Amino acid sequence: MTGRPKILVTQKVPDPAYPLLAEIGEVDANMQEGSIWPYEELLHRGPNHDYIYSLLTDNIDVHFLEACAAGTPRLKMVANMAVGYNNIDVDAATRLGIAVSNTPGVLSDTTADLAFALLMATARRIPEAERYLRAGKYKGWGPLLFCGAEVHNATVGLIGAGRIGKIVAKRASGFDMKVLYYDVYRMSSEDEATYQMTYLPMDDVLKQADFISIHTPYMPSTHHLIGEREFGLMKPSAILINTARGPIVDEKALVKALQAGTIAGAGLDVFENEPAVEPELLTMENVVILPHIASASLKTRTLMATMASDNIVAHYHGQRPPNIVNPEVLG
Repeated sequence: MTGRPKILVTQKVPDPAYPLLAEIGEVDANMQEGSIWPYEELLHRGPNHDYIYSLLTDNIDVHFLEACAAGTPRLKMVANMAVGYNNIDVDAATRLGIAVSNTPGVLSDTTADLAFALLMATARRIPEAERYLRAGKYKGWGPLLFCGAEVHNATVGLIGAGRIGKIVAKRASGFDMKVLYYDVYRMSSEDEATYQMTYLPMDDVLKQADFISIHTPYMPSTHHLIGEREFGLMKPSAILINTARGPIVDEKALVKALQAGTIAGAGLDVFENEPAVEPELLTMENVVILPHIASASLKTRTLMATMASDNIVAHYHGQRPPNIVNPEVLG
């Protein structure tokens, strides 16, 4: 590539990402922390850039990509600062010759930590108990005060056994938990032994587990993977944990299952229509809800930010981006 490329950064990201980009090109960045451009603003600003540094809240759809592909300069790559890229129409990008990259791996431990924190917080009713104390309701110890569910020696069922699922299994082993898993790709017997995980069909995992933790990617085949039928298979004492993507769970069906006592509780970091949340969930004491912070340690977010920049820099220098999603566009 000749000349300095134009690079659009759609949201404020950790500072170390910017010098890497400024070294190769002209950086046009949204520097207002917490600001997310609406789609119309993104569509207005996106064309006429060589690179777009995006985040998972940006809707990089076919209309946007076609507009950017028609610009001068023509869009060459979208670097997503996230492991997931369901916010990007990768098929359209590939058709238009636009590279797409993501930031896998670096957030696995941090996300697994948050998943286990949600499991513990929901099981032991920690946020509920804290609210009770802060409200001045605590009058002394009682034998039935905030009795929750046991975590040690319980059974956790993992839906998805990729990087994050395996790390959650390692966390669970420290609590002497039995770990069941379902994944469309069964791991080797050696890996099952290493991670002390037992494979079962998904229905059997749902029936047997005390905790269900979701770690599958979001794609058409996993949309509403957990819905009314699946909640009906779970134990009335079961707790659902979701740190993956919101639309994997049918949120309205989840509300009904919680209201009916079909399951006991839920710990959620993601929601079907983010940032909107089903109103009933906001009022339920047996639900722990967080604003999509699974990877939100400063170290991890900084590594994600610089990884996205590194993908752009590599492409600019004619190298294969380390985390290319659609390598076929490289020709």
